[in-house]
Amino acid sequence: MLKKETDENLYIDKVVHISRVAKVHKGGRRFSFSAIVVVGDGQGSVGTALGKAHEVPEAIRKGMEKAKKNMISVPIVDGTIPYEVIGKFGAGRVLLKPAGRGSGVIAGGAVRAVLEAAGIENILTKCLGTNNPHNVVKAAIQGLQSLQSRESAAAKRGLSVEEM
Repeated sequence: MLKKETDENLYIDKVVHISRVAKVHKGGRRFSFSAIVVVGDGQGSVGTALGKAHEVPEAIRKGMEKAKKNMISVPIVDGTIPYEVIGKFGAGRVLLKPAGRGSGVIAGGAVRAVLEAAGIENILTKCLGTNNPHNVVKAAIQGLQSLQSRESAAAKRGLSVEEM
């Protein structure tokens, strides 16, 4: 877990997966790398991206820059999410379930990176379907993006939070 200070903000960045890709040419194989990177501020904002380059550090740097541009905000209530949700992307489905205090982040590698970068401390997760890191990370982000806080749900219904 790296914390980098940029523009007065601390970002947590994690590399989820690095792939080596070979392209065959007349003279032989040419290798390039793709890296799935997760960036978050640890306080409810998280973003992911795929960086591609001929060298690993450059692929990670590109992924971090794109992830900072694609950040979403996540409603966090007492260190967990407000309610259970299933995120879907392609064949990947991720079940995200709120947990009590002291439970910790119970998740696999790809989902764990997303949740820790977002700043969620207590949550239960399960990957359903595929465990491909590309689809699992996108499914986790989709699930977190679909969450609503009590305030936003009340505003959509034209009610106050006490009336709900």
